[in-house]
Amino acid sequence: MTSWRTKLLPPLLAIVFAVLLSAIALIISGADPLQAYGTMIGQMFKGSTAVDTVNLATVYYLSGLAVAIGFQMNLFNIGVEGQYRFAAVVAAIAGGAMKLPPVIHVVAILLVAIVAGMAYAAIPAILKVTRGVSEVISTIMLNAIVAGIIAFLINADQFGVQRGNNIGTRVIEPSGRIPGIPLGSGTLFGFVFIAAIVGGAYWFMLNRTRFGFELKASGESTTAAAAGGVNAKKMTLIAMLLSGGVAGLVAMPELLGRDYSYGITATQMYGFTGIAVALLGRNHPGGIALGALLWAFLDTSAVSLEQINVSKEIATIMQGIIVLSVVVAYEIVRRADLAAEQRRVGRALAGRKGSSVAEGGAV
Repeated sequence: MTSWRTKLLPPLLAIVFAVLLSAIALIISGADPLQAYGTMIGQMFKGSTAVDTVNLATVYYLSGLAVAIGFQMNLFNIGVEGQYRFAAVVAAIAGGAMKLPPVIHVVAILLVAIVAGMAYAAIPAILKVTRGVSEVISTIMLNAIVAGIIAFLINADQFGVQRGNNIGTRVIEPSGRIPGIPLGSGTLFGFVFIAAIVGGAYWFMLNRTRFGFELKASGESTTAAAAGGVNAKKMTLIAMLLSGGVAGLVAMPELLGRDYSYGITATQMYGFTGIAVALLGRNHPGGIALGALLWAFLDTSAVSLEQINVSKEIATIMQGIIVLSVVVAYEIVRRADLAAEQRRVGRALAGRKGSSVAEGGAV
C-alpha cells in the first residue's frame, strides 16, 4: 500500500539526516556548518555556477536513467561507465569523419552513440541470459577493458590527433554540434531538452506500455512473470540493451555541446555517479532529475569551501551521507508502513472474529 508517508516522508527524513550528519562532519573538520552551507549556496549565484550545475546535472541525469532501466529489471548494471565511454569514443570518431548537413549530422552521431552503447551492453547481457554470468562481474571487467580500447583507438596510428600535450579524436564539424543557449556568463547545453525527452520516454515506457509493465513485473518476480507468459531472459536482454543505449548518450552533451572531440584525458566516473543518482531518485525520472541537480550542485559549489579554509572533499562526504540517508530513510518508512498495514489487518481480523462470536451466541 502506498501512502503519503511512503512518498513524502523518506525524502524529508533523508534531507534532515544528511544536513545533521554533514554538519557533524564539518564540525569535526573545524568548520562552521552554517558558514559552509551559506558559502556553497552563495556560490550558485556567482559567475556561471548555476549554468554549469544544470549542464553537469544533464550528464548525471542520463547516467541515472541508464542505471534505473537496469534496476527496474532487478539488474545491477554498473557497466554504464564502460558503455558510455566506449560509445563516446566511437561516436566521436564517426562524427569527426562524417560530412553531413546540419541536424542529419547530429542525428547520425547520436544513433552511432546509442548503437555503440547497446553493443557494449550486449556482451554482459548475452553472458547473463545464456550462461548465467552475473552482470556485476562482467560489467566490472568490461569497465576495465574499455580504458585499453580507448587508448588503442585514440592513438596517432589509429584515429587520434595530437593537439599540444593532449591527443584526441578529430574535431566534429559545426554541422554535427548542438548549439547552446547563452545565459548570463555561461552557456546552457542544448542537449538539456533531449535529456528531458529521454526522461519523458522512460516514464511513458514504464507507465503506459505493456513492455514497461512486463519489465517491472519481471523485476519484482521472474517466476510470477513467467507464469503470466513473460519471457524473463528476453526481458533481461532488452533491458540491458536499453540501458546501454541510454548510457551511450551520457557523454553527448559535452561532446556535441562543448568539447567536439573525445580526448584520452576525458572526464570519467559519470557512470558510477549515475548509480547514486538513480538510488536518490528511486528510479523515477522526476526523482532522478532532482538527484542529478543535487549531486551536480555539490560538485560545482564544493570549490567555494576553499574560500573559508574548508577542504572541498567535504562535499564528497556530503554526497555519501545523502545516499546513505536516502537508503536508511526509505527503509525506516517502508518498515513503518508495513507495521501499520499489519496492525490494520490484525484489527480487521479481530473485528470479524468478534462479529462471528456474537452471531454464534445469538443463535
